[in-house]
Amino acid sequence: MISSKMTDAINGQVNAELYSAYLYQSMSAYSAYIGLKGAANWFDVQAQEEMVHARKLYDYVNSQGAHVVLAAIDEPPSEFKSLVDMLECTLEHEKKVTGLINDLVAVASAENDNATGIFLQWFVSEQVEEEESASDMLSRAKLAGDAGAGLFMIDNELAARIFTPPAQAGA
Repeated sequence: MISSKMTDAINGQVNAELYSAYLYQSMSAYSAYIGLKGAANWFDVQAQEEMVHARKLYDYVNSQGAHVVLAAIDEPPSEFKSLVDMLECTLEHEKKVTGLINDLVAVASAENDNATGIFLQWFVSEQVEEEESASDMLSRAKLAGDAGAGLFMIDNELAARIFTPPAQAGA
């Protein structure tokens, strides 16, 4: 069983991941509203990934015989200046989440909770991928510009993203 301090920290991260999903779903909705269906798809896939992250944490707390406590989710922004603005927000948000994951790893270490530390390594690796993906898409969107053929091309590229659930351990 994990400590109450570790449980509280992971419960906080469950909430943070749910907020992330909510934020990206808001970006998806705004993208669809302004006619960027590809961006809407990309952010929708991002939201689905965040729900998987929340669920992995939720399931881990349960597997450790601890109590999952869900908190209120803050309202995300509902309007953005442009695709570049949304992707800048995405990159900054992912950097914040990386810090939160690093904080969890620090709590696991301080609590001498090696099992949770090992469990959290998946999230450490995932955040490297999340930041790289957001940075790459931001760079491409900046090159494409806010209008015309470039925006059309990047929106088509964003439309190609598909959600692939992570493989389950032992499956």
